[in-house]
Amino acid sequence: MANEMLSHEPATGALLWRNPVSDPDHEVGLARAAWAPWAALPLTVRVETLRRFANVVRQRSEAFADLIARETGKPLWEARSEVASVVAKVDISVTAYAERTSQRRIDASMGSRIALRHKPHGVLAVLGPYNFPAHLPNGHIVPALLAGNAVVFKPSEKTPASGAFLIECYRAAGVPEGCIRVVIGGPAEGQALAAHPGIDGLLFTGSARTGINLNRAFATKPEKILALEMGGNNPIVVWDTPDLYTAAVLVVQSAFTSAGQRCTAARRLIVDDAMAQPLVATINTIIDRLIVGSPHDDPAPFMGPVIDNEAADQLTESFLALMMRGGRPLRHLERPVPDKPFLIPAMIDVTDMPERPDIELFGPILQVIRVQDFDAAIAEANDTRYGLSASLVSQTPALYDRFWSDARAGIVNWNKPTNGAASNAPFGGTGWSGNHRPSAYYAADYCAYPVVSSEADSARASIGIGLRDE
Repeated sequence: MANEMLSHEPATGALLWRNPVSDPDHEVGLARAAWAPWAALPLTVRVETLRRFANVVRQRSEAFADLIARETGKPLWEARSEVASVVAKVDISVTAYAERTSQRRIDASMGSRIALRHKPHGVLAVLGPYNFPAHLPNGHIVPALLAGNAVVFKPSEKTPASGAFLIECYRAAGVPEGCIRVVIGGPAEGQALAAHPGIDGLLFTGSARTGINLNRAFATKPEKILALEMGGNNPIVVWDTPDLYTAAVLVVQSAFTSAGQRCTAARRLIVDDAMAQPLVATINTIIDRLIVGSPHDDPAPFMGPVIDNEAADQLTESFLALMMRGGRPLRHLERPVPDKPFLIPAMIDVTDMPERPDIELFGPILQVIRVQDFDAAIAEANDTRYGLSASLVSQTPALYDRFWSDARAGIVNWNKPTNGAASNAPFGGTGWSGNHRPSAYYAADYCAYPVVSSEADSARASIGIGLRDE
């Protein structure tokens, strides 16, 4: 039915969840009516309410993780880690709010004082992705509610059940129902919510194409806050390291964790030409050992399927397109179950490709680029419109100093994967990866705006110059 949203398990194809499509007008209207009383509550009340939310999620963690695993296809161990991040977000956000948006006094002259305080925007829309259907939208929702906003959340049409479960946890904790609304639907409902005159801002995580369209739409609405996190074409550079196995493990973790469905996943391996062949051989050996399976399999899989058959088909077509443009397959993209979206990771050497497409292939495909010197490696790392994450694997500190200084990315790592960002640090990038509104710890910055007040207990004023004598 067109007025009903269905969710299926990627690993099995089984129907998981169904729910009527929401009316964005109705949901925004309820939020507009509810946000002012919520904002008027003492901060301590909102903090305690959100701490109750963390306890509710903790109590329901196994059911929540099971649902996320089934709906996304990710392994149960990874879904449990996501739920733990949802719980941890509350205390992190309380600390961030106190540090970045707290009330404070500023010294002033002539017996007056300057007060710095923050106000909520009002009603904030949150558009969530499917790869982390609880953790990533929750990273917007918690700081938004903490600041006193009401939230209208639209989960991805590919993971609506996980989004609905998240909202149920908020309501069970005592967040007023009008202050946390959910819009179930597809692209049409998302577009209607983003364009709704009743919202005061939009917090988005998703593709660059959608983010750029949102940026254009909000260009004539400077009164509304817009925070964009749009992924990346991320490089991992391997240079001057004797431990090929560890380097290969870091590459595999960067490129193939979550079936490559992370915005921080490594899409490009840039490597010294002299060590490319043994490194690729070692990566291939590790891929041979990777378990690709269903969320609840025993032994536990390293990665599950991609989100659906459409995504698997697009990735297969993208790999073939890279081959047609001159890429040399180092490991073909395999689909072991024809009617299910399981993929065995692939690698392709694109060094000699005349024109490499600067796109985010959101899946387990790693492009390999061989270079002759470290300057060329940095140039290749920066040869993208994106700028989210970059990592260097090297035993030479001086090379990392150069890499950190010259790499154009919001996350620059050393001997660590490109992914796995910490929630207690800012998260964001440059170029097509965002609009300079980093999330995670810095989400407090876009969930409230500063108000500066010059104050005195009594009015005193005089004009000391420019008046005629009486």
